[in-house]
Amino acid sequence: MNKKSLLSDEIKHIDIKTDAFKGVPEQIAAMEEMSFQARNLARGAKIFDLMVRDTNCTVLLTLAGSLISAGLKRVILDMIDTNMVDGIVSTGANIVDQDFFEALGFKHYKGTPFADDNLLKEMNIDRIYDTYIDEDELRICDDTIAKIAGSLKPEAYSSREFIVEMGKYLDDHDEYKGYREESIVYRCFRKAVPIFVPAFSDCSAGFGLVHHQWNNEKHISIDSAKDFLELTQLKINADETGLLMVGGGVPKNFAQDIVVSAEVLGEEVKMHKYAVQITVADERDGALSGSTLREAHSWGKVGTNHEQMIFAEATIAFPLLAAYAFHTGGFQGRRERRFNDMLDNSKAKV
Repeated sequence: MNKKSLLSDEIKHIDIKTDAFKGVPEQIAAMEEMSFQARNLARGAKIFDLMVRDTNCTVLLTLAGSLISAGLKRVILDMIDTNMVDGIVSTGANIVDQDFFEALGFKHYKGTPFADDNLLKEMNIDRIYDTYIDEDELRICDDTIAKIAGSLKPEAYSSREFIVEMGKYLDDHDEYKGYREESIVYRCFRKAVPIFVPAFSDCSAGFGLVHHQWNNEKHISIDSAKDFLELTQLKINADETGLLMVGGGVPKNFAQDIVVSAEVLGEEVKMHKYAVQITVADERDGALSGSTLREAHSWGKVGTNHEQMIFAEATIAFPLLAAYAFHTGGFQGRRERRFNDMLDNSKAKV
């Protein structure tokens, strides 16, 4: 075995627009008559469809876990294109190590969980369960983040502001033209959809920013409080909101907390009207990733009329849920909200 042979079979992103998914509404209707997670998925799909059809509702998508590397990027792109998503809160890995990484022309590859990890280490191949990434290419992604940081005025930026600069970088460099159109970062840049990464340094961005700060006495920094303020401003501006949460962790908590944050600022806002979460985490250890949305109601974050937990693995449940909303066509009445434009001219900019 050599590195070239191990990195040869590319992960392909699933496309919910194809004929293969046209029958999903009927499948979901049939699953509604079943039990366990089939029925939960059916109810969750219908709640998300309600969320999308509610043209007064701002939809926030939260992403945790290794989703882009798993082949889910195109699902998210289709949701952005059809205005089913008005803002994203994500882990850094999905946005930087995986999406921006692919926008630079790199790929993820099919592997195996039974690989010889000593051999992979020797070859500079990183493994995510059954998926491989070229570590040498990831270092180029790190260096690109450092380059973008070095081009900016030394001051504090929200992660959203920095990700906009990542989109500008792709827009300014035509060598990425063949890849950037299939990038979440680039698509959101063009449609002014905000992306927040509350733990921004917990990914390739962190390595790039460490390199930038180590080598520059005057340097930029990422202000997580500014992230929180900007997302809170989005909530205040949006009023009605719904959450579609894939995985849990920091993105889930960050998005839920903006209701309380707005109240701390003296603003009267509504709890999230809709909430659906796809997770495999257990609620019994008290950790947030598996905590139910009804539990979140006790904190004043999420309403209980339209909430659903789906205890299923994201690569199975997420495409079906998104395909249901896509093929029922409820998104057709939605408009671009372009929250980046609002935030760039808000108090958070001062």
